[in-house]
Amino acid sequence: MKKLIAILLSLLMVVGLFAGCGSSGNTPETTAAPAPAADDAPETEAAEVSYMDELIAAAQAEGTLVVYGSCEEEYLAVACEKFEELYGIKVQYQRLSTGEVQSKIEEENGSPSADVWFGGTTDPYNVCAAEGLLEAYEAENASHLMNAAYRDVDGYWYGIYKGILGFMVNADELERKNLEAPQDWPDLLKPEYEGLIWLSNYNTAGTAKLVINTMIQKYGHDEGIQYLVDLDKNIEVYTKSGSGPSKNVGTGECVIGIGFLHDGITQIVDNGYGNIELVIPSSGTSYEIGATAIFKGCAHPNAAKLWIEYALSPDCVNLAQDNGSYQFLLIDNATQPAVAAEFGLDPENVMDYDFEDAKNNIGTYIEEVMNALGGGDARFQTE
Repeated sequence: MKKLIAILLSLLMVVGLFAGCGSSGNTPETTAAPAPAADDAPETEAAEVSYMDELIAAAQAEGTLVVYGSCEEEYLAVACEKFEELYGIKVQYQRLSTGEVQSKIEEENGSPSADVWFGGTTDPYNVCAAEGLLEAYEAENASHLMNAAYRDVDGYWYGIYKGILGFMVNADELERKNLEAPQDWPDLLKPEYEGLIWLSNYNTAGTAKLVINTMIQKYGHDEGIQYLVDLDKNIEVYTKSGSGPSKNVGTGECVIGIGFLHDGITQIVDNGYGNIELVIPSSGTSYEIGATAIFKGCAHPNAAKLWIEYALSPDCVNLAQDNGSYQFLLIDNATQPAVAAEFGLDPENVMDYDFEDAKNNIGTYIEEVMNALGGGDARFQTE
């Protein structure tokens, strides 16, 4: 009898065990715990890839992109060729100074003949943005910009490179004339430099517009404009493009050129002019942010957006140093041109440039400078 009771008790314990394991179909289902945050990354990455895939497909459906470039033509050409190679989109391009692009886009007033702007200083970009001629776009690749100052806060333009303003001098010609090289901005006003200095045209070149802003910010409004009036007495030629002075220093036609020092490096390294010396003004200098932007109302808006993503990638900016452009690059996944540092250039050794003041007032400043100089001077004609 005791054995029978023990067996029955054992059977009851087994049945209870199976019931506790939830083998019944009536047992409530459990909810899986959320995946760790790190597991969300593949979904986010997939969403980004999906956006880019869709953008590429839409751009390829448009089939064409038209670029106005204000960087040097060699770099512009290879950047456009690479875009064609990567995406199979036909690119038409034209090299124009920033002032020429600004004038052209203003005349076209919302019906632009190009889709994007590539290269050149941001002052003309800011004028066009204020006039409603640029299209805002929030670029995915803008996350790689190393500083928030390297983009327009509303996405009207994005920086692609940074250039240092300074002097390029022909050392042989200065020695022949028994002259020392200028070391700072006030030195350029010395009477012994009369007829030896070249600068770009305030009407056509973003570089010259940067010079205006730099002098006003360094010396104050009235003193800055007076400086440019005094400087004019020593200037022989105003070139259409900002790189114009640098291209004539090596030959000696221009003895002292004011412009971006990376243009001087191009003349030394690529064109063999070992007689050129670079001068960083001792009291401080300013810098450009070379930019890219979309024209509002452009014919190929998706191709234009794809260009902005491309311009903010190593695929584009790493082409510069192999094609005569030695500016500092502004994205964290690019390869900086070592040669710029070899010539003593430091992208951080610059004055605290007020981009907002330049953005809001450059149009007025140009008018004031031209009036002070007597704008009818044939040297300032743009045709």
